[in-house]
Amino acid sequence: MGNLQYFRSSFIVTGLGLAAAFYVGGPKAMFIAAILSVLEVSLSFDNAVVNATVLKDMDEKWRHRFITWGMLIAVFGMRVVFPVLIVAVIAKLSPWAALQLAVGDPDGYAATLTSAHVVVAGFGGAFLMMVFLQFFLDKEKDVHWVRLIEEPLSKLGKMEAVTIAICMIVIYVISTYLPQAKQMEFVLAAMAGLITYIIVDGFSALLESDEEANHNGTVARTGLSAFLYLEVLDASFSFDGVIGAFALSNNIFIIAIGLGVGAMFVRSLTLYFVAKGTLDQFRYLEHGAFYAIGALATIMFVGTVHHISEVITGLIGAAFIVLALYSSIRHNRRVAAAQ
Repeated sequence: MGNLQYFRSSFIVTGLGLAAAFYVGGPKAMFIAAILSVLEVSLSFDNAVVNATVLKDMDEKWRHRFITWGMLIAVFGMRVVFPVLIVAVIAKLSPWAALQLAVGDPDGYAATLTSAHVVVAGFGGAFLMMVFLQFFLDKEKDVHWVRLIEEPLSKLGKMEAVTIAICMIVIYVISTYLPQAKQMEFVLAAMAGLITYIIVDGFSALLESDEEANHNGTVARTGLSAFLYLEVLDASFSFDGVIGAFALSNNIFIIAIGLGVGAMFVRSLTLYFVAKGTLDQFRYLEHGAFYAIGALATIMFVGTVHHISEVITGLIGAAFIVLALYSSIRHNRRVAAAQ
């Protein structure tokens, strides 16, 4: 299969999406949708790498479900339905009334959704922080990119529940910098993100523990737990993108089209990485992705106190990926020269 085959569906969706954006708002709307899709890919490239680490251990059936059902959840669920539900809760409206607000009063909808940034950043930041910590504070981790940092962290991982303790300390410290009226909602949202990670990760471990007793059933159920993990991870990545999109447009349909096209390319990249064994070929690429996740989690937390441009977020993530790729290539050359 040629490399472009993995992106065929993404190009089709791009064409249909840009045509729909043009229909909704003309050339300007089409241009904004294109910019949003590029920003989504740049912000979520590290998400594709992490997705690939999970997806490579899933069977073909669950990979197919990830690209179909998961796509519907990612585009319509996280980038259309979920923001509407947030506005409905904050404004004490029914979901239908919130949707009418999005269509009839885009400015009011955008203002209401943006006001929820502290809650959204608390939940997403905590979940991503746990993903980052769980990777580097792994006592069995034996491949280190930045050894000076990663080797001590790996040893620290021998302490029971140290990732949870560190995450809770970070949550508390960030909360002290927030206005008193925002502190409780931030802490509650962050604790919800932390608990969500524990449940999803624990659910996966629970299902995997039954593998010897029922191998055939476990393959499917482990696929389910991995699927849930990937969807929550995607949700955490998408939170800031959805809110940040209002800097370019307050039209819910244009935002959904732009971010949806970007999400489709992220999934195509994920499948490409799995099929080509990219993570095996480039030793430190996975490390770079998890450093980028840690940076995104930190930015989401700090962003509750001081606004940080999405461009900076994207550049930091891209920098970690590029550096990790460069280090991987150098490693491969050294190994080849030694042989």
